[in-house]
Amino acid sequence: MDIKEIQNLIKFVAKSGATEVKLEMDDIKITIKTTTSEGNATVENGGYIQQVPVTVPQVQAAPVVPAAETPAPVAAEDNSKYITVKSPIIGTFYRKPSPDKPAFVEVGTDIKTGDVLCVIEAMKLFNEIESEVSGKIVKVLVDDSSPVEFDQPLFLVDPS
Repeated sequence: MDIKEIQNLIKFVAKSGATEVKLEMDDIKITIKTTTSEGNATVENGGYIQQVPVTVPQVQAAPVVPAAETPAPVAAEDNSKYITVKSPIIGTFYRKPSPDKPAFVEVGTDIKTGDVLCVIEAMKLFNEIESEVSGKIVKVLVDDSSPVEFDQPLFLVDPS
């Protein structure tokens, strides 16, 4: 057993909260006592006894903040009036039909039921995602060429 292993054992015992640990192996005996904030570990190695100082780390609890003093979270945008268009499949989201073409829709685009909003590639198949609602695109929630999960929000649409 080398000094690093002994130091790790001392740290482990200090963290565990045990007051005394004895370890006896072939030619080594180790006794670790942690009765105060600082103590000693006794290491016996074939008749050779060494006192190793042990510093037990002091743990301080974080101050408790009453619930009334907890800062209120910043109010998020009110998206409840918008309809969320979600991904019907897992795949890669594309806003354009091809890299050299314009995006299907932009923020502010008026859409109607059946308009193509984007393409999601799944297993080398490009699936056109059509709108199920009419309205105006308020926000695009996914970056172009990003992977999307099933039911992941893609667009916010204002139906008014």
